[in-house]
Amino acid sequence: MPARELAEPYPHVTTDDAAVDAVRLLAEQNLPALLVLDTDGTPYAVVPGSQLVRQLVPEYVMEDPLLARVIDERHAEAMAEPLAGKTVAEWLPRREFQQPYVGPDAGTMEIAAAMARTHVPLVAVIERDGTQGRLLGVVSAASLMRHLLQAGGQA
Repeated sequence: MPARELAEPYPHVTTDDAAVDAVRLLAEQNLPALLVLDTDGTPYAVVPGSQLVRQLVPEYVMEDPLLARVIDERHAEAMAEPLAGKTVAEWLPRREFQQPYVGPDAGTMEIAAAMARTHVPLVAVIERDGTQGRLLGVVSAASLMRHLLQAGGQA
């Protein structure tokens, strides 16, 4: 089945949106990953929620897990302060994150390979028109598995 038929609507932000709004979208809609589109409509990044949390944890805490035990809630609440006044592009440098996407005619194996290669639970389906892209939707790991089970007669 081609990607255009598997694609489902998915909320997204753009590189120009406020970083705090991106975090709010992920949290309020209980999303597995944040889909960020460039101003031309193509994927800038697809960032799993765990990696967004990682962006908020100070490096010194990641290097010494014992510090995490002694930092109280008052200090933990300050983790979101680095988001203030930043756009998504400023907060999430492109070089650090994958941009898994496929065209509308991609098959299930191509979608699965993109997911496996990038370790991201969703793949954007993008239709290109010259230099512009148009998001048709995404294929999530859950929907891909559901399709594969149905195709194999296991559903």
